[in-house]
Amino acid sequence: MNTAVMWRMSGLRIGDIVARKSYGCDVFFKIVDIKKNRGNQDILTIKGISYRIEADAPEDDLELQPEQKVREYRDKCCMAAEKHSRDIFVSRYRGYPKKAYYRDTPKENSGKFQRPGKILHLDGDNDYLETCIGEYGKLGLPVTGQFISEKEQPARVLQLLKEYRPDILVLTGHDGYIKGSESYTNIKNYRNSQYFINAVKEARKYEPDLDSLVIFAGACQSLYYEIIKAGANFASSPFRDLIHALDPVRVSQKIAYTGIDRILTAEEVIENTISGKNGIGGVQTRGKYREGFPIEPYQQYI
Repeated sequence: MNTAVMWRMSGLRIGDIVARKSYGCDVFFKIVDIKKNRGNQDILTIKGISYRIEADAPEDDLELQPEQKVREYRDKCCMAAEKHSRDIFVSRYRGYPKKAYYRDTPKENSGKFQRPGKILHLDGDNDYLETCIGEYGKLGLPVTGQFISEKEQPARVLQLLKEYRPDILVLTGHDGYIKGSESYTNIKNYRNSQYFINAVKEARKYEPDLDSLVIFAGACQSLYYEIIKAGANFASSPFRDLIHALDPVRVSQKIAYTGIDRILTAEEVIENTISGKNGIGGVQTRGKYREGFPIEPYQQYI
């Protein structure tokens, strides 16, 4: 056994990377809180390091993961995401006239400049926010990111919409269906779904039209239908599956780079995600990409 693991067997700490034995150690988590239950047993709050899942677990169900395994796990998740990024660029032009729908260089556009949709991304996990901001940058997307807990998002979103006036709003973080609950449709059985629902409702007070402001909301196992009913264009999770940390970026990218003269089917947007239809669903939505002409010779266009 790894010596670091042996040394730490006596007690887990906030910040440790662990996996749940009862789930076959399939997903790695970071410990973010430790509390006592009524039986004075330590209950640890854990959040996925690659998937947007939050859960509570007793200490004896958690296994500390050695650094090597954590690196291998992160590398595996990153490789899957990077492959998907390459597939995005390949498929961006497949089947469509490229000048009509997707971003090109100014030279290829014969003097045209590009304006993909602007994104406001609110995230309850600061690590995930930084990862997503980096991915938006790789994809050439204009984004403003804010680290705001799921609980605070309903109170903050309206003012931020007025300040930044985005085309696309992302409301995400962590969520989870409470193990042992009897109903998948009862909002009380979800850790953060109510906050996502309330935040979407607040956003729709600012802009009720689904094409004027496109909204993605939710995280792992979120109460999908209620988030859609509140006014989101896309949400998680139809089959209460886990979603990848970068799935909100994938949804935003597809919409931001599709022309305003084209309406995307839900299937087209979902196809662009890592988790697929088990994790992400939505409704038909108009693209947010515009082209302009001509390019002013005194400006640097991006």
